[in-house]
Amino acid sequence: MRKTMAGLFAGVGLMWACGTSAQAQELTIFWAEWDPANYLQELANEYEAETGVKVTVETTPWADFQTKAFTEFNAKGSAYDMVVGDSQWIGAASEAGHYVDLTDFFTKHNLTQVMAPATVKYYAEYPANSKKYWSVPAEGDAVGWSYRKDWFEDPKEMEAFKAKYGYDLAPPKTWAEMRDIAEFFHRPDQKRYGIAIYTDNSYDGLVMGVENAIFSFGGELGDYQSYKVDGIINSEKNVKALELYRELYGFTPPGWAKSFFVENNQAITENLAAMSMNYFAFFPALVNEASNPNAKVTGFFANPAGPNGEQFAALGGQGISVISYSKNQEEAMKFLEWFIKDETQKRWAELGGYTASAKVLESPEFQNATPYNKAFYETMFKVKDFWATPEYAELLIQMNQRIYPFVTAGQGTAKEVLDSLAADWNATFKKYGRNK
Repeated sequence: MRKTMAGLFAGVGLMWACGTSAQAQELTIFWAEWDPANYLQELANEYEAETGVKVTVETTPWADFQTKAFTEFNAKGSAYDMVVGDSQWIGAASEAGHYVDLTDFFTKHNLTQVMAPATVKYYAEYPANSKKYWSVPAEGDAVGWSYRKDWFEDPKEMEAFKAKYGYDLAPPKTWAEMRDIAEFFHRPDQKRYGIAIYTDNSYDGLVMGVENAIFSFGGELGDYQSYKVDGIINSEKNVKALELYRELYGFTPPGWAKSFFVENNQAITENLAAMSMNYFAFFPALVNEASNPNAKVTGFFANPAGPNGEQFAALGGQGISVISYSKNQEEAMKFLEWFIKDETQKRWAELGGYTASAKVLESPEFQNATPYNKAFYETMFKVKDFWATPEYAELLIQMNQRIYPFVTAGQGTAKEVLDSLAADWNATFKKYGRNK
């Protein structure tokens, strides 16, 4: 397949060099149905005003996004010129020849420096550390936290907290502090609870929630180059992280065993929890008084550090890729050249998109634009992601099946769960010939 792709790209390069291709006047970008896609359409309208090239952002509900995209890819259809695909897709899409190799584009535009390094690593590069790139970081996103400032800043609560725990009540700097605060505010008799965390195991909610603890405890999911998992996914650090996540579940509102981004925003808007985990992409609703009656008293913080000071967060968001079967690749590449410009990235952020541009992220203008942009900036330089190999879906299902009964029902021990998961993943990688 790679040989076929190389031939295709050589042909494309020759076509560009000769300037014989017809100039496309329309481009279609495929994405999921949510607010950032609307922001991208607004941005694309400005591209049309500048160039005359109409760009349509076609969307589909999240539940259908992956299926619809890969159905089109596998049919080698040309309905889409670009896709803003999930980071986990890179392995499957690149190995199958669905994405155009953007390595030369990265080199030409120095994108490993222009974009926040962690976003390049997880949105664009595959295989890990190969310096082969398949997507331009587009919608940066990661897990952060919201909290009730009015609860935290109540003088009586502050006094009581310090008397019990010996330090000041404030947004937690560590997972240990977060555990204390969750316990402190957990008052079922008052219908007030300590914390809202991801628990839904339908896709990647629970796994990404647990990743926030694992990565900040210094743990990893495995070696993404050698596919070694023994001693890594079931390390002592990961055991401690999973145990704490299970403990936090004990401070969630009742019925919190299938909760994801919708419920976690409701935990703040409906006065349920003191702190709530969620993707930054869903925080605009929390600063909007129309959707959050507590908007004026809602604060935000980045994922806290683990016991040894390491501080990472689970990656969300997507990169934008050019589809190999597009008949308008030349025009698509021109759009990407425009998209990565500093002024375009600045405008992208102004419209509501979550830029991955290091320059924009580091600017005081960006960090002060919303109550959560500072935490977003801090997070996007320390994100990590799940496996991006083509068999990621099997790995995800196996992790959900192992950790869900432990987190939500206390079945088994964290060590037993992770030992079993290591065996699952070893078998999967052996099946696909990864860990020879």
